[in-house]
Amino acid sequence: MAVALIWTPLLMGLLAGLGGTKAQQNTLHPLVGRVFVHTLDHEAFLSLPEHDAVPPTVRITYHAHLQGHPDLPRWLRYTQRSPHHPGFLYGSATSEDRGRQVIEVTAYNRDSFDTTQQRLVLEIGDPEGPLLPYQAEFLVRSHDVEEVLPSTPASRFLSALGGLWEPGELQLLNITSALDRGGRVPLPIEGQREGVYIKVGSASPFSTCLKMVASPDSHARCAQGQPPLLSCYDTLAPHFRIDWCNVTLVDKSVPEPADEVPTLGDGILEHDPFFCPPTEAPDRDFLVDALVTLLVPLLVALLLTLLLAYVMCCRREGRLKRDLATSDIQMVHHCTIHGNTEELRQMAASREVPRPLSTLPMFNVRTGERLPPRVDSAQVPLILDQH
Repeated sequence: MAVALIWTPLLMGLLAGLGGTKAQQNTLHPLVGRVFVHTLDHEAFLSLPEHDAVPPTVRITYHAHLQGHPDLPRWLRYTQRSPHHPGFLYGSATSEDRGRQVIEVTAYNRDSFDTTQQRLVLEIGDPEGPLLPYQAEFLVRSHDVEEVLPSTPASRFLSALGGLWEPGELQLLNITSALDRGGRVPLPIEGQREGVYIKVGSASPFSTCLKMVASPDSHARCAQGQPPLLSCYDTLAPHFRIDWCNVTLVDKSVPEPADEVPTLGDGILEHDPFFCPPTEAPDRDFLVDALVTLLVPLLVALLLTLLLAYVMCCRREGRLKRDLATSDIQMVHHCTIHGNTEELRQMAASREVPRPLSTLPMFNVRTGERLPPRVDSAQVPLILDQH
């Protein structure tokens, strides 16, 4: 009773707190074909006084999903290195995702077990400005995906890549973890990273240096374990270690030829000199063929049945011929066995015949001794020690 009185106010207070909590709402504007990154900071979910920093020991994890669905949309991903680090929502929307999407984010405080909700309204629209037909994707071995999602490392990467590209504005198109592309989890060794794919687009053509890296000769050298051809200075080193054997260039400035639409014909084949089907087919009677197909197997089966019946029933030699062909010694032996068998059967049927000596207890084969008649042989054990 006391336990119930203690827990009742706590539950009422918890329910009242949940009922009075309203989820925060933020409106964001992702663009189709451009990378979208939203940082889930601890400060945005903790109710702290103004100008107070978040304690470094606070542990917060997040769970995000599309409103009305258990998971995120297919173009959006969530990652968080540890409860002490911020979380990230990132991805690149496609033209099919254009419109309004609502993402619900729930933050869990692992120390106080408090929960806070936030609603992100994503208004996905088309980007403004020129198209970016020249796109390149690089595999950065020296970073994890969480390390390049903030704006500072991303801007540093674009600035360093500008030295290898033709002059023009570079924009991030997509960022993908190498684990999502089939990469392996690295060993827990200092300096080992998961790797991240960074896709960059520009309106300026590729430089000669990038074209040489993605040439077939460079791919052949990479297949033999040699470094690819790089005719310019690597401006990305040492901050970004690029795997130059995994550089992909896509040129969308030249439109792809449209697939030819098949022309539907009238369904009649054209004249072929090598195929001349008959124009007329004469009438044919299949009665004879049917009779031959059915009667021939039946006649063969009947003949085999008659032959087997003749061999089994009409070729028996009889008992007289069998007895004449058998030797006298064998016949006497057989008759003796038969007679002894009959005698044993008669002895078993009659209770007055004494039992054979070999079946009596304590019968000595060598001397022929047996127990006295006054002793009940049925009560005498086979071994005298067993009393």
